[in-house]
Amino acid sequence: MTIDIDRLEATLELVKPRANEFLESFYHNLFTDYPATQALFHRSDMKKQKIMLLNALAFTVNNLRTPEKLDQTLKGLGDRHIQYGALSEHYTLFGQSLLKTFEQYLGADWTPETQVAWLAAYQAIADRMVKV
Repeated sequence: MTIDIDRLEATLELVKPRANEFLESFYHNLFTDYPATQALFHRSDMKKQKIMLLNALAFTVNNLRTPEKLDQTLKGLGDRHIQYGALSEHYTLFGQSLLKTFEQYLGADWTPETQVAWLAAYQAIADRMVKV
């Protein structure tokens, strides 16, 4: 499946002005919909965690055109997440919460095409992180 990088870049730009609110909502959605995931963050500084997530999203979208650079970074990120206790099934929950949050924030800009683009991108990212 081809990833619509232009659409991902455009929708991420729409979220950036409300990034703090977006990230708060993401973690609220994740912990409300999947309370067991909260244990994965018990030692995390959530303020730093939110910044790291935003940076990871931006880095990933900005480097989709250079997969060799992205693959190395995602492998390292996946290795670290194993150390934090993340299992492959957590990536599904995380992805569902991320898409839910994008839908909430993009409103009318959350089209079926946008959903497909983010789903494809997230799946590719998660697959690379899990293949450690």
